Amino acid sequence: MTSAQSRYHNFNEMNATLKELSRKNQELCKLESIAKTTAGNDIWVLKIGLDDADSKPGIAVLGGIDGRYPLGNEIVTGFATRLLEQSGDPEISSLLDKVTFYLFPNVNPDATDQYFSDLKYERLVNGNPTDNDRDFKMNEDPYEDLNGDGMITLMRIKDPSGTYITETDDPRLMIEADLAKGEIGDWIVLTEGIDNDGDGFFNEDPEGGVNFNNNFAFEYEEFGRLAGINANSEKETKAVADFLYDHFNIFAVFSYGPQDNLGKPLKAKQSREGSGGSGGSGGSGISSEERRGRSRGPGKITNILKEDELLNKLLSEKYLKITGLSGSPGFTREAGNFMEWAYYHYGRYSYSTPGWWIPDEKELSKEASLLKFIADNSYEGVFIPWEKFEHPDFPGKLVEIGGISPFALTTPPAELLDSIIESNYLFITDAAKMHPSLELLDLDIEKLDNNIFRITVKVHNKGVFSTSSKLGEAVKWVRKMRIELKSDNEFSLLSGRAIESFARLNGDETREKSWLVMGTGKFSIIAGAVNSGTAEISFDLK
Repeated sequence: MTSAQSRYHNFNEMNATLKELSRKNQELCKLESIAKTTAGNDIWVLKIGLDDADSKPGIAVLGGIDGRYPLGNEIVTGFATRLLEQSGDPEISSLLDKVTFYLFPNVNPDATDQYFSDLKYERLVNGNPTDNDRDFKMNEDPYEDLNGDGMITLMRIKDPSGTYITETDDPRLMIEADLAKGEIGDWIVLTEGIDNDGDGFFNEDPEGGVNFNNNFAFEYEEFGRLAGINANSEKETKAVADFLYDHFNIFAVFSYGPQDNLGKPLKAKQSREGSGGSGGSGGSGISSEERRGRSRGPGKITNILKEDELLNKLLSEKYLKITGLSGSPGFTREAGNFMEWAYYHYGRYSYSTPGWWIPDEKELSKEASLLKFIADNSYEGVFIPWEKFEHPDFPGKLVEIGGISPFALTTPPAELLDSIIESNYLFITDAAKMHPSLELLDLDIEKLDNNIFRITVKVHNKGVFSTSSKLGEAVKWVRKMRIELKSDNEFSLLSGRAIESFARLNGDETREKSWLVMGTGKFSIIAGAVNSGTAEISFDLK
């Protein structure tokens, strides 16, 4: 890349980059602020595409999903930079003529910019003042940087009532004692700070707010600690959801955060009525449980559908091959998370990844794997050595402050940014080339009698993506394809309809349509939808 990316950039620096990209590439992109957070930060969307961009199949790419993952902001901004730098390349130019990109570099800037704060800790919440512990007081027990190193780490207190022990693989680390193994804890482990409100809990009510990744409607947790007063209560989540709902052309969403179905694809739930999740469904590939989820009955869909699982597997294989990553920790469901909302409620293909994770070390914990990785590569500043501290809440007890530094488990060293951004750029552009793409084939016109014709045509999806996700068939916010036979001349249909809906097409699937027409003149057939693209063919009846 021509632009240096080998360091992390704060919110203001990214703003400047986005504005400069927009200024230099006005014919290709448009920068828009769709909302301001409570703290006054803009939620930016950079649209990149050619001509009538909003009427072409679109892909949304989001960073900032979780405040612990500043890498996502860098990947999305770096992707935008790379895409615009390469826009003169014939292959990328052709792609931009067919697909529109909607890039959200940072959907929760209030949280993610804590990475650049004078006091560094892993913040999840936005700047909307919230009583997270619901005691009718706010922010009364925040973190304190007791040792003055600018980071909130851990405190360990030597105490026979503790439940932690030092880890065998690396005695610098603390793990919970396992009674089944005969282990007896002798340490208490807490986050660094003081019990300001004297309730026996430490740092349970720091600067309050709502977590973007807990505030969406799918599996929303009412009264969840960081979930907000209701789903989509926050300016950030409402603005993002409104924007996506308003853009019917988006067929797939890629996000960077804790959910991961690219490192390890999701699997469909097997049907009880037959193998493969399709038994007893009349050949539709939908189990009875999935059908109940589409009705007003007690069931609901909470697992990826079988047809959508196949594409998830294909994209996961592509992602791992391009990035060189392996050993993903797998998918973790969080109440109200964005990635699942985008699939189950928004109805689009939805893929998420942290963008990087600690290389898997068998038999080692995640923390021990991190420290081995850091040591093997001579990176510094990841582990803060334990140091004694005279803590006012634990008089006469051994208290030490230290541990793994904030963000280290989720954020790769800056030296790796260039290669991570490049590999994710290659993956997303490769995935975009798989977009649904319709064509009309084998037009056949058979004259049956005076001015009576049988017209037959095949509609083919030459893309790899289906024209919509299988789940999207049940979501009203996903445009259904339609096929239309039209003419400026008067005509009558003896069979078939002039306009009718057309069921989704899988990748490389073809379906035939025919009409019986009485009339002459110029005719055309148009098939498709804004999210799948359209195809048109013209002909004469005479």
